[in-house]
Amino acid sequence: MLGEILRFLLEIVFSLLGAALLARAWIYAVKLHPSNPMSQAIMQATNWLVQPLRTLVPSAKGFDGASLVGTFLIAVVFLSLLWLTSTGVMLSPKQIPGLLGAALVTVARWALNLIVWLTLIQAVLSWINPLSPIMPVLRTLTAPLLEPIKRIMPNLGGLDLSALVLLVLAQIAMMVLNRISFSLLGV
Repeated sequence: MLGEILRFLLEIVFSLLGAALLARAWIYAVKLHPSNPMSQAIMQATNWLVQPLRTLVPSAKGFDGASLVGTFLIAVVFLSLLWLTSTGVMLSPKQIPGLLGAALVTVARWALNLIVWLTLIQAVLSWINPLSPIMPVLRTLTAPLLEPIKRIMPNLGGLDLSALVLLVLAQIAMMVLNRISFSLLGV
């Protein structure tokens, strides 16, 4: 039971940290203003990892490599700790390639979860409080994903189903990632 609690806590801490690092990369990609309170909070929460990595992995045009590398490293540590708490032994060198593949899948899962949560929050706020101060931030973050869907979707008389389509696509992508995870494990 103690092991389950520890794994649960690891999942929460590392998922939140991974999401923050991915959000930082996303904020950089969409050029969200750095003085925004959400941007500042994410920067402060992740600077301890991203700033040292930035000397090794500089940012390029619209691409925050340090945040993405940091997310991958966090996923590797997370999966290693999960393995250790589940089995009581460290990973063997033969398991490292599988660990790296699983870390990539974990990063992709975190990214999809971030997309789902931001889209859900934006959709709910658009119904209950469309003038919320966070709405412009959410629109800026989700616009690159929702706009292509809006262009394809037929006009339904003011009813915008693009968020629903994005959520369905994200869920399908998560199902595919689960299948990939199982194949990495040889199942």
